[in-house]
Amino acid sequence: MHDWFDLLGIKGPVVAAGLAGGILRALSRHRYKVREMVASPICGALAAAYLTVPVVTYFKATGIPIPEPADDTTTLAAAFLIGVCAMWISDILFEFVIRKFKPAAEE
Repeated sequence: MHDWFDLLGIKGPVVAAGLAGGILRALSRHRYKVREMVASPICGALAAAYLTVPVVTYFKATGIPIPEPADDTTTLAAAFLIGVCAMWISDILFEFVIRKFKPAAEE
């Protein structure tokens, strides 16, 4: 599995941190839905895999305080937070799309 992630340019520990963040988000909901219990970890892992490095690089470029040296711990912490936030962001986007394209209720 590690070789497959390397082929895609993804770090395995980052995916695991995003997956853990997605699991935390799924378990922290008041209403448990099967869709969210399955989608949250997957969404968290995918978001962490592809957004962690750009986010950490952006933070360094803009001068946001990051512990020096910016090692794997910082990257994994960012991956976990991205994993937690990923499903919330997707919920907001889906809600926007539904409101935008839902036909107006006829009276």
